[in-house]
Amino acid sequence: MQFSVYQESQIGGRKVNQDRMGYSFTRDALLLVLADGMGGHLRGEVAASIFMQTMSTLFQQNAQPYVKKPERFLEEAFMQAHEEIHRYRATNNLPDTPRTTAVACLIQHNIATWAHCGDSRLYWMRRGQILGRTRDHSHIEHLIDKGLADPSERATHPDRNKLYNCIGASSLPRVDVARPAGLQSGDILMLCSDGLWSMLSDEDLVHRLTTQTIVRAIPEMISTATAIAGEKGDNATALAIMWQGSPDVEAPSAEGVDMATVISTMMLPDNLVSTTITANTEPENPSEVDAFNDDEIEKAIAEIRGAIEKSSQIIK
Repeated sequence: MQFSVYQESQIGGRKVNQDRMGYSFTRDALLLVLADGMGGHLRGEVAASIFMQTMSTLFQQNAQPYVKKPERFLEEAFMQAHEEIHRYRATNNLPDTPRTTAVACLIQHNIATWAHCGDSRLYWMRRGQILGRTRDHSHIEHLIDKGLADPSERATHPDRNKLYNCIGASSLPRVDVARPAGLQSGDILMLCSDGLWSMLSDEDLVHRLTTQTIVRAIPEMISTATAIAGEKGDNATALAIMWQGSPDVEAPSAEGVDMATVISTMMLPDNLVSTTITANTEPENPSEVDAFNDDEIEKAIAEIRGAIEKSSQIIK
């Protein structure tokens, strides 16, 4: 595999950045993950961190060096994260369960499979067109499906922020898994939180990502989104890759990728897993945060890893 990758997040007008993002890869598999903790519920940032850690741990267990059943892996990993968040609530005797929206994409053998819960999005682009995009689990999308609202109302409808699906709710999440998509060299995949996509149109996103390199487009889009949202704006986060496919494709020059991270996995041993996903427990503005502390999250992460390792339901 060969791909260039870039990621960035800004806190916007919030006191805490509840968005989390990262990627893990082996010689033959790449996992992209983004979670957006729900600020309307207690400790959304903890839910997002638990989701990320669960996905990373399961990927490391199952990508040897690739995941044999991608759709099943994604669905069961989302459900495992949901269970871990509920376990965290019970262990800490919380009055409510932390919640997060999430999106993840698994790429192997030039095939991408993605899944999501809530309104964290994935865009798949090729030569200036959107070939695929996740569908938000929101009230406005439900109204559009029923013919009770027009698609043009997505950005203005009063119920556009109301979600009916997430990780960590009292009911089991609905995990939407997309059909596998065949990637070509030059394809762009972007995972992003609603703090980004809600401020910019799909047309604007596509134009920026297809007329600039990802390392230029992503920070410009995030800065624009946070500027439009203003002092009460949400966290804005994006993780994007440009796919270069098989290892015999020549890597772009440093000028062409503008210092984005270019990764070629052809020389990796089949038992090596690399990841950028960490506990990421440091709040953006510690003086303003009293909802949780680092010791609590570190303890939760350790419990997650232990529970998953002992689980008899490891995906094969």
